[in-house]
Amino acid sequence: MMKIELIATSTFGLESIVADEVEDLGYKKLSVENGKVTFLGDEKAICRSNLWLRVADRVKIKMGEFKATTFEELFEQTKALPWEWWITQDAKFPVEGKSIKSTLYSVSDCQAIVKKAVVDRLKDTYGDQWFSEEGPTYKIEVSILKDTVTLSIDTTGPGLHKRGYRTEQGKAPVKETLAAAMLKLAKYNSERTLIDPFCGSGTICIEAAMIGQNIAPGMNREFVSESWENISKKSWKKARKETHDVAEYDKQLSIQGYDVNGRITKIAQQHIGEAMLDDVIHIQKRDVKDLSSKDKYGMIVTNPPYGERIGEKEQVEELYRTMGDVFSELETWSFYVLTSNRDFEELFGKEATKRRKLYNGRIACQYYQYYGPKPSGR
Repeated sequence: MMKIELIATSTFGLESIVADEVEDLGYKKLSVENGKVTFLGDEKAICRSNLWLRVADRVKIKMGEFKATTFEELFEQTKALPWEWWITQDAKFPVEGKSIKSTLYSVSDCQAIVKKAVVDRLKDTYGDQWFSEEGPTYKIEVSILKDTVTLSIDTTGPGLHKRGYRTEQGKAPVKETLAAAMLKLAKYNSERTLIDPFCGSGTICIEAAMIGQNIAPGMNREFVSESWENISKKSWKKARKETHDVAEYDKQLSIQGYDVNGRITKIAQQHIGEAMLDDVIHIQKRDVKDLSSKDKYGMIVTNPPYGERIGEKEQVEELYRTMGDVFSELETWSFYVLTSNRDFEELFGKEATKRRKLYNGRIACQYYQYYGPKPSGR
């Protein structure tokens, strides 16, 4: 089977986690760069990586990479690539682009040149002078960084964070892929109790349950490449069958989500129902000051309010002090908190064991990690 270079894109700061996920799927990692992991796979890898990658944003086929400082170079080197291997005669092939610190800085011009080059290549291949573009979509991306052009075709469609269970969202939702990354960094495992005291619409709890029961995040959605002739229906069927075969639907988990807003907890419950995880996640309206647990060696993974809005700063500062007081009663627990508030440690009353810079959308945050003692006997 033909080997294909694939690119798993990611939010800045999450590349190493995506690289680990790629290797866990059994694929050879070729490079890890800002915002992307390049790896080697085959036709089945396109199906499996879309279904299983929890933290990546999307999966693309890497068509080629080259230096270009003129439109002529861009045109000729784009036309030299084997677009007909993927793009069928009736396909739609829109072109999107970006250019950073490059001689060819006009994105619209670059998109037009790439489109023309691909059309000319397909004219030579198929012998047609005009393409209806009424068939399956093969979205091409031209990305230029410091005069290096990377051309790719998107296999995902709507981003991988679109799991299908989130129909509504709370005031400040955390993306599904970021929630999964927070849990991966916390080394969440199904043996430990997990609480999110600011659960909002339930994303962290749901992602934890999916990890705990080994449920593929893309199991209940479709991907644009499923309509492609170039990837066999058999490959998709086999990849989807694998997701059902390895899922541990009966595995018992202890996952609890609380929020002071009753309307939001109802939304969380709705999302949990959509994800069919009602049996393993407990949601309740509860203020963080009332948080307690008799369990040992549990973990809190949460995305509390940041106090970014005018008038919220003092309220949030008091909230962080309360968190420090309440969490300190959970002596054997570990805590993982994502916030953009730079004074969090001082307000919380304790310096983090480890910090990591992450982005929640466009907001630069710190992921404060407080390691509790290891469970006895381990």
